[in-house]
Amino acid sequence: MAIEGSSEQTREPRIRLGMVGGGAGAFIGAVHRIAARIDDQFDLIAGALSSSPEKAAASGRDLGLDPSRTYSSYRDMAIREAKLKNGIEAVSIVTPNHVHYDAAKEFLRRGIHVICDKPLTSNLADAKKLKKVADESGALFILTHNYTGYPMVRQAREMVENGELGDIRIVQVEYPQDWLTENIEQSGQKQAAWRTDPAQSGAGGSTGDIGTHAYNLASFVTGLELDSLAADLDSFVEGRRLDDNGHVLLRFKAKGKEKPAKGMLWCSQVAPGHENGLKLRVYGTKGGIEWTQADPNYLWYTPFGDQKRLITRNGAGSGAAAGRVSRIPSGHPEGYLEAFATIYTEAARAINAAKKGVAVDPAVIYPTVDDGVKGVAFVEACVASSKRNGAWVKL
Repeated sequence: MAIEGSSEQTREPRIRLGMVGGGAGAFIGAVHRIAARIDDQFDLIAGALSSSPEKAAASGRDLGLDPSRTYSSYRDMAIREAKLKNGIEAVSIVTPNHVHYDAAKEFLRRGIHVICDKPLTSNLADAKKLKKVADESGALFILTHNYTGYPMVRQAREMVENGELGDIRIVQVEYPQDWLTENIEQSGQKQAAWRTDPAQSGAGGSTGDIGTHAYNLASFVTGLELDSLAADLDSFVEGRRLDDNGHVLLRFKAKGKEKPAKGMLWCSQVAPGHENGLKLRVYGTKGGIEWTQADPNYLWYTPFGDQKRLITRNGAGSGAAAGRVSRIPSGHPEGYLEAFATIYTEAARAINAAKKGVAVDPAVIYPTVDDGVKGVAFVEACVASSKRNGAWVKL
C-alpha cells in the first residue's frame, strides 16, 4: 500500500492470528484469510474452524495448521492461546451472527484483539454488552465492513469532509442481489440456510446481511448520524422467516444550522439481474457524487452547474485518502479482496501501535464496535418500523 512505500522502513513482525469459524465450505472465512495475507501483515497460526472436532481437524490440516493449535471450541482456544508465549495476538471471527457475542467476549477478556465479521451480533442487547466488554478489555475491536476499504470510497469521504459537496441534502444507497429469489435454503444450501434462520442471523434477513453494509457505507462517506427511519420490509419468498427485501426512508441528524439530510436505502436479495449491486449517491448544495461497487475504481463527481467528472483511483483529481490505501498504479483494477485487505492492514497498524503503546496514525480508519452497535440498532429499528406499518422509529 502507498503508506508502506519506503524501502527504509523497518518491517513489523507479522501479527499472530487465529480464526473462529471459516472451515471447509465457508466462503467468508477464505476471504478473510486472503485479505489478511495480501499486505503480508498476519500469520494464521491457530483456529477453531468448526464446532465439529472432525471438521475442525480436517480444516486445520487443509490450512497447514499445527494440530496442537487446532481447536473445536473457541473458548478452549482463547484460554490456551492466552497462556502461550507465542499465542495469538488477534482473532478473526467469521461465524454466523449468533456466535459473535460469545466468541468475541472470550478473546476480548483475555486481551486478544478481535476482527469480527458484520453484523456485530444477532440482537441489540448483545451488541451493547459486547461494546461494554470491548471498552473494558483494552483490546481493539475491528468490524469488517469491507466496503469502507475501497480507495474511491475513501476519496468520497475526503471530498465530503473537505466541503466539496457543500451541505449534504440527499443520500441514496442501494444493495440489491438476486441469489435468494428462490427458496434455496430448503435445498440445504449452507449460506442461505443460516442467513434465513432467525436463530442464527437475528431479526433481519436482507437488512442484516446487506442492509447493514449499505447503511454503514452511507454513514462512513457522509459522516452523518441517523436520527430515525421508516421501513417497509417483505419476505417475498413463501415460507421465508426473515425479510428478503427492504425499502427504508432515512432522516439524519442536523449538522450545524443546515436542514437535516434525508435518505433512502433499498436492500434486496430477490432482485433478478443484480449479482451484487451496491451503489451510493450523495448530493449536497455544491455538487454530487456517485460510486458503484461493480466498478469500484471510479467515482463520478458533478459540481453544481458544471460538467460531470470522472475521478479514477490514483488518477488526476484523486486525493491522499485514496492514495494511501491503493497498492498499484491507476488503470490496474483493485477490487473486493484488496478492499477487504485494507481493513486488515488498518487493523495491523492499530495493533502494532497498541503493542508499542503509541497513538495510532489519525489517517488509520476502520469500523469499530460502535459502528457495529449502530448497525444492529438499524436492523432492529427497521423491523420495529415495518411491524408498525412503516411508522417512524427513532434510533
